[in-house]
Amino acid sequence: MPYPVPVRRLLALLFIVTSSARAQAPADTTRQHVPEHLFVRSDLYILGMFVGGTVAMFPLDRHLASVLRDSSLLTNQTLERMSSDFRWFGGPGPYLIGSSLFVVGRLARVRRAAELGLHGTEGVVFGQVVSGGLKVLLGRARPYTSNDTNPSNFAIMRGTKGSDYESFPSGHSTAAFAAAAAVSTETAAWWPQTKWIIGPILYSGAALVGISRIYDDKHWASDVIMGAAVGTFAGLKTVRFNHTHEGNRIDRWLLGTKKEPARLGFSIGDRRAVALRADIPW
Repeated sequence: MPYPVPVRRLLALLFIVTSSARAQAPADTTRQHVPEHLFVRSDLYILGMFVGGTVAMFPLDRHLASVLRDSSLLTNQTLERMSSDFRWFGGPGPYLIGSSLFVVGRLARVRRAAELGLHGTEGVVFGQVVSGGLKVLLGRARPYTSNDTNPSNFAIMRGTKGSDYESFPSGHSTAAFAAAAAVSTETAAWWPQTKWIIGPILYSGAALVGISRIYDDKHWASDVIMGAAVGTFAGLKTVRFNHTHEGNRIDRWLLGTKKEPARLGFSIGDRRAVALRADIPW
């Protein structure tokens, strides 16, 4: 029996990432750029952009819901299948992809694949914790509870009453953007030339996950923007933390100790020079 479509895509992704990491790892096992600080000035610009986008979406929530919930779109089977696929990439997808990359990377002894899987999963978990807390605290009603007519229905701590009041922010968008941010940041540090290829592809896919949630009547547009904000920051900060805290406890426990490049030196008079530098694969 053939594998389901998401599983086939997962297997293909694992093969591509692991093969790429293995092919390039011996030439350079270190990151090209390691940020010096966990928080930088550009974070303020990103935060301002997302906050502004969320506020701008509030008056448009009802209109965008009506556009994406048009009867002609709801009866389109192609759109329904696509929406189902994108739900997977915002639901179990990031966890399955991340954990699979980690396991395959460890078994195949490809450290980069293992790091990518571990740090990506950490980013998704971190984002979901923050998103889940906001859902419970702000208690926004989902669109279907009012037939898409009342996007301002918030109540403090009403999220404790169940999923119907956990609309803000979108958890699927959080997971998708956290994975996109973590993977694009990690790969850009290793392969800078791919920065303008991998990033746009992943963030575009994450945006489609968010749109699918509006199409499914589970979220308002502002839920999606805020979920994107939480997820993006979660992914960025998780990777940046791991870059600025090399050999932290979780990495040592799950990835093992990273071997440093071997160096051989010799002295000539009062001068000292490096004769050889051999990168040792993990």
